[in-house]
Amino acid sequence: MAAAEDIFDYIVVGGGIAGCVLASLLSKSKSSPSVLLIEAGPDVSGHPLTQSPLGCFAAHGSDIDWNYKTVPQPHLNDRSLYEAGGKALGGGSATNYATWTRGPKVDYDRWGKLVGDARWTYNGLLPYFDKIEKDHISTVAISKSHPDRKSPLRDQVLKAWLGLGLSQIENANGGEPLGVGEVVENLKEGNRQLASSAFDLRAVKVMTETAAQKVFLEKRQGKLTAIGVQIHGERHFLASKEVILSAGAFRTPQLLLLSGIGPAADLEKANIPTQLDLPGVGLNFHDHLLVGFAFRLKTPSLGLAMGGVAGPWAEPAHQLGLPVDWVVTENVPRSFLEEAVKKDMVRDSSGGGDTYPVSLLDSRSVHLESIMIYAPGGLPITNLHVPFDGTHIGAVVGVMSPTSRGRIGLSSSSALDPPVIDPNYNATNVDRALMRYGIRRLLQAVQHSMSDVVESENPPPSFEALSYTSSDSAIDARVRSEARTFFHAAGTASMGSVVDTQLRVKGIGGLRVVDASVIPIPIGGHLQAATYAIAAQAADMITQENGRR
Repeated sequence: MAAAEDIFDYIVVGGGIAGCVLASLLSKSKSSPSVLLIEAGPDVSGHPLTQSPLGCFAAHGSDIDWNYKTVPQPHLNDRSLYEAGGKALGGGSATNYATWTRGPKVDYDRWGKLVGDARWTYNGLLPYFDKIEKDHISTVAISKSHPDRKSPLRDQVLKAWLGLGLSQIENANGGEPLGVGEVVENLKEGNRQLASSAFDLRAVKVMTETAAQKVFLEKRQGKLTAIGVQIHGERHFLASKEVILSAGAFRTPQLLLLSGIGPAADLEKANIPTQLDLPGVGLNFHDHLLVGFAFRLKTPSLGLAMGGVAGPWAEPAHQLGLPVDWVVTENVPRSFLEEAVKKDMVRDSSGGGDTYPVSLLDSRSVHLESIMIYAPGGLPITNLHVPFDGTHIGAVVGVMSPTSRGRIGLSSSSALDPPVIDPNYNATNVDRALMRYGIRRLLQAVQHSMSDVVESENPPPSFEALSYTSSDSAIDARVRSEARTFFHAAGTASMGSVVDTQLRVKGIGGLRVVDASVIPIPIGGHLQAATYAIAAQAADMITQENGRR
């Protein structure tokens, strides 16, 4: 029998963005429930890597990063890719790039239609975006704003993109982001906002540096029910109301599998007794793949790039965020995509009735995101290895509506070991066609409109420089060699196949999932905004449902 101090109304496993938001909001609900938040990483308040927004680069591979590796990817030259994961209270908010993009309305509406619940459409989530976000004059949790700093190439980069027929947009977070929008950051007075600080956890029992091993299940009134959590070792905690997994797209499916919930064949291989055969657990992994580029400047002494001695880069304002002015989102013309879509015509792997690739032909979809960066040197996200000395600028192109799907599995029966991560990147004709189009658009923008400042693309060793007229085979070879992830993993406990629209794990009482792993289809934006909103809506759902009991 557990001691009274080890029994809580709610146990939230995973103190990342979703877990911190959820635990905080639950603790403030009318009944003042007791809430335990379990996080494997440390409390990083005051940690040197979380003070400056630019600390995100050094955070990769550090002690506050899970530092995951994928299995070799067959469509990327059998490379094993690095996957980031915030191993800290606050999760990704401690290590991410602080770029705030909700994504397009059409993606959320597709999600809501797929699961048959309007609460997961854009308008259904809009009250929660509004609840989470704030401008400088209000008092809600997350500050977001355009940066005050303006880079020397700002106007020229804008002109280059407008020269391709794109439009400048005033509000990229209004549900229709296609075009060139000024970057929006969720920084507060130039400082990173940890979810664990932005959301009040004083009424929450927080356990850091504590790894959850599995969820305890037992039959109650004939139904399998979650009753608590075992942490590493023998200690366990009981939940009188619910256990909620918020451990992210890598760890949440791992914990479900370790608890005996998942595909029976996979559990049998891992010698884990099957509690519930739930085939969707760990499947439907989706992520945004990107390729980075470096461009050599003609006259570095002009101070156009960070790292040199000239220009504004030593000014304090330019140390308060990424060296970025614009986020560019594009829709690929239907005529360009139709052939690839026909080749890839398959049913949506999240279990819905939609034939997913067809929805890509919607003219409102965000297929691509491109960002010009005034500092390319050696960042894990770009895989570039050029001097950080003011001689180069960089850029990334990302596929935001991928159709490739991967999976998460078990490497052992211990939560201390990493899960098996197989994203299956770049596996479809659609994804390859999207990336080709995006790369050509980027190179066209640079080579047509920035030739007075850019000398040439600086290709990786053994590659020739690309141009927008390069062949498909040349572009494909570069992608296979150089592509990396945007770190936007999702989908591995998808709504529809693993959880219902109340975020309850199907077939299990008292167990929910609240994090990006429930997102059934890719969202054409950076996922932290969506994750905050999911958690805020989940808090209302959980509070209302338990209030009726």
